[in-house]
Amino acid sequence: MMTVERASDSLSRARERVRVRASELRTNATEAESLLWHHLRDRRLGGFKFRRQRPIGPYFADFACIEAQLVIELDGGQYVEQAAADAQRTRFIEQQDFRVLRFWNHEVLTETEAVLERIVQACQNSPTLTPTLSRARERGQDTEGHRS
Repeated sequence: MMTVERASDSLSRARERVRVRASELRTNATEAESLLWHHLRDRRLGGFKFRRQRPIGPYFADFACIEAQLVIELDGGQYVEQAAADAQRTRFIEQQDFRVLRFWNHEVLTETEAVLERIVQACQNSPTLTPTLSRARERGQDTEGHRS
């Protein structure tokens, strides 16, 4: 019985570390992340639900739409130095059955409408959306019966 409690405590501590790290990332959002989140939150973009700083394995996705299996990553000026690490991160996320869209911070800030259009198209063209879900969305109905 003692080992089950230790495992549970260890899992609880790990979850708390993930929660705290995600909170820190949200608190220290870049201007581009804040702007994009303004458009993605509360199902504002095509009725799709996005989450910020969503843990996927050892990584935190900047934004994730679970129903469309889509991850959106924003890259700043440091991207050139981090290209290899980001490629590894993208491979891992794709192995979890997500598609990854990457945008430069300046794209989000200066071409916001074009970025939003690419995101909504990627969501709408997701192979994970069922025809029933897609038809309900076209009619403007929330299939869960509530907003979350």
